[in-house]
This record gives sequence, structure tokens and C-alpha cells, in this order.
Amino acid sequence: MPTGTRNKAERPRDHLGRPLPWGARGGLELEDYDALSLEENHRLGTEHMRAGRYFPAHEAWETCWKQARGTEDAEFFKGLSQLGAGYVHLLRGNAHGAARLLRRGAGRVSAYPPGHRGIDTRGAATAAERLALAVERGEVVPGEDVTVAGPVV
Repeated sequence: MPTGTRNKAERPRDHLGRPLPWGARGGLELEDYDALSLEENHRLGTEHMRAGRYFPAHEAWETCWKQARGTEDAEFFKGLSQLGAGYVHLLRGNAHGAARLLRRGAGRVSAYPPGHRGIDTRGAATAAERLALAVERGEVVPGEDVTVAGPVV
């Protein structure tokens, strides 16, 4: 249930962030992103993404996006969140969702200079665009067993 510092219910989730029935044993522990600073959430998002933990990366950066509303970095964090979600959809077997979110995220992130907040924006955008194209061409088949080079961030 949501708390005074947490907007998201602590529903159990599997390792790919899919909600499980209430009371089930979850396979994913998430930080309390709403209680953390933008800088700490960005650090966690980057750490999770580099480790291949895409759902927590998405959640951390989605919180950054909310924290950055009204600033020049809002679209940057929205793009990073979309990249994380794109990789989640890839592992969940959703080709359309993966390609769509990877492209949206790439478009947003590429608008920022290389090294912005420690992110290789060009590398991340290029890797996401290439992966989206490979998914659309059927060269990469989405699913839990998919093997792709890790995203560049």
C-alpha cells in the first residue's frame, strides 16, 4: 500500500516487474524511489541499467522525471525511463512495445549532449535505435531468453 513517502503500492512483482497477486512472494525488491533525491535516483537508475535490471532502472528514472518536471532535464529523464521500459518490454516478449519505447527514449536522450549527467547519450540512443530496428526486422526475437548487448548508458 502507498505510504506518506511512497506513491506506489508495494505489490509483489516478478523479476521483470510484472505484478503478482497480492500476498505472493515477489522476486523483485525495489528501492523507495519517492523518498530519494533526484541525484540518488539517477545513480540507481544508471547502476540498475548497467547491471541489466531494466525494470528498477525504469522506475528510478521515472521518479527522476517526476522530480525534474518543469526543468530542462525532465525530457532527459523521461527518455531514460522509456529506454528502461523498452528493454523491459523486450524481455517480456512485447516486440511492438519494445521497439516503440526504445525509439521514443532514444529520441529524447539524443537531444542532450554526450556525457550529460554522466550518460553516453549518443551511444545509448544509437544502441536503442539499432535494437528497435533489429526487433522490427525479426533479427532479435523478444522474450526472457533474448541475448542482446547491454545498453550503453
